[in-house]
Amino acid sequence: MKQVNLAVVMTCHNRRNTTLACLRALYQQTNNFDVYLTDDGSSDGTAQAIKAEYPDVHILQGNGNLFWVRGMHLAFGEAIKNEYDYYLWLNDDTFLEANAVKRLLQIHQNLTEQGYSDSIVVGSTKDPITGRATYGGAVKSKKWYSNKFEFLKPSSVIQKCDAMYGNCVLIPKTVVAKVGNVDTAFVHTLGDLDYALRARKLGCQIWVAPGYVGTCTKNSIRNSWVDTNLTILERLKKVLQIKAFPLKSWTIFCSRHSGSFWVFYWFLPYIRAIIGYKSLATSPTFSEDTNQTNS
Repeated sequence: MKQVNLAVVMTCHNRRNTTLACLRALYQQTNNFDVYLTDDGSSDGTAQAIKAEYPDVHILQGNGNLFWVRGMHLAFGEAIKNEYDYYLWLNDDTFLEANAVKRLLQIHQNLTEQGYSDSIVVGSTKDPITGRATYGGAVKSKKWYSNKFEFLKPSSVIQKCDAMYGNCVLIPKTVVAKVGNVDTAFVHTLGDLDYALRARKLGCQIWVAPGYVGTCTKNSIRNSWVDTNLTILERLKKVLQIKAFPLKSWTIFCSRHSGSFWVFYWFLPYIRAIIGYKSLATSPTFSEDTNQTNS
């Protein structure tokens, strides 16, 4: 496999030990890379600990209100300025296997040889205890509503998908040239899904790598907007928060990706919050949990 220039793009907030563990696993990779990491206003000494152990990491400072999308936008934008061959999105709670990056790069180079250079390659993760799949690619539901996506479990072969979680995603420079950065119209959720859908509209493809690239614990729905142990009012408050479906971001997403009847789809998460998860077991996006937890 030919040598490439790779930038790893991350964001974090107040989970120093987790972030350091992620970096330790990352630096076990055999490939050379540069790391661009947004420390979104951590108060637990995250930035200082990273500088002490990994002085080459490019740390960008946030104010504590960037959350996942805008933290990634800051780091990704800085990396893009230096024109790398590839960019790897990596959640700081995702712990890679030693050969994960090499595998993802090889898959993309194989795709390029087959004429699919404008391809995003998604790495799937599993729970470190149960071994169950947690994050990775997603496919559009065959049900009647247009913007529901279902998790695509990895297999022994590469699979085409429609969207992705942003936990471990390899993006070549040709895709970045078309799609650009993550859109700051979003704050915490929806940014990775929006990026995937914009990429596909521009003629790019998304593929799920075979097997798993590492581990990541799935977020719990406890105390979230789909937790039926909460009152209706509590669920409504939570569904409007940054880590769920804030009005402005959700309106932009629906109007952009849900077709002529987007207003109808716009209501679905709020109706679901009222009815409750057990009563309405469908979702207008591809998970009932928030997809990142950096802030």
